[in-house]
Amino acid sequence: MAKQRSRRLRKKLYTGEFVVLGFEFSCTLAMESETEIDALVESFTAFIEDRNLLLGGGVNSTSFGGFVVAAGRYDSPSEDDRAAVQKWLSEQAKCSDVVVSELADINQSE
Repeated sequence: MAKQRSRRLRKKLYTGEFVVLGFEFSCTLAMESETEIDALVESFTAFIEDRNLLLGGGVNSTSFGGFVVAAGRYDSPSEDDRAAVQKWLSEQAKCSDVVVSELADINQSE
C-alpha cells in the first residue's frame, strides 16, 4: 500500500510528480591518440549541452560510458533525448557496441 505523502515531502524525496529520470550509455572505442579521445568527448559534450542535458562519466582508449540527466532540477531527459544519444554514438566511426539504457529514476534504487 502506497504511503500518503504531502506535496512538500514528495518534492523533497523526488517521488511522484517530482521523480527525476536519467539513463546510462556505454560503447567500445577504437581510438589511437589522446587527441581523438578529446575530440570525441568535446563533440559529445557539446551535443549533450545543446539538448540542455548534463553528462557524467569516463573515457579511455577502449571504452566510453556515463550517465545523462537533464540540466533542470526537477527535469528529466525525454525518450527523444535517449534516442538521439543512441543515434549520435552509433554514427561515430570509432564507436561500436553502443548500449543506451532505458530511462530510470536517478534517486531511488531498486
